[in-house]
Amino acid sequence: MSEKLCSAVGIFRTHEDAESAVKELVNSGYNMKNLSVLGKDYHTEETFIGYYNTGDRMAVWGKYGLFWGSIWGMLFGSAFFIVPGLGPVMVAGPVVSWIIGILEAAVITGGLTALGGALASIGIPHDSVLRYETALKTSKFILVAQGTGREVDVARNILLRNKAEETNVHKDRASPEHFLTQQ
Repeated sequence: MSEKLCSAVGIFRTHEDAESAVKELVNSGYNMKNLSVLGKDYHTEETFIGYYNTGDRMAVWGKYGLFWGSIWGMLFGSAFFIVPGLGPVMVAGPVVSWIIGILEAAVITGGLTALGGALASIGIPHDSVLRYETALKTSKFILVAQGTGREVDVARNILLRNKAEETNVHKDRASPEHFLTQQ
């Protein structure tokens, strides 16, 4: 029987800290297909002009264009969503397909956004989802690393070394210990 999947989630105050964590995860050999980054940055005088995908190339203009370009170059999948209650949210990694799956199924319950439904679908409890959505509302960055318990422990240590202001480990819902908080 295979080991249950877990998720390490880190909240970062700055895009530099989130990018540093992603780069260290890349350098450590972490499976980039299991890593997602979410953020928004629209408290700026600079106008958000656009986003497009041409083949495997992404482009974005705005204050954090270089950050998102770098992240999209390292991770698999990217999207731009307008989330009611959150506003414009940039997303990279597997969380893109989770959000699309929730939108296509139209099964959002408990007052969660599509983003919240996507996070809940991987075992993140409602109260934690609300904290992550609040962090996004305040222009913080969320990094989600999925994997086995051992892989997630490695990821969590990297998140902490790179100035995550909060980290949490969430176990698969089928696990006896569904949620562990580690700060």
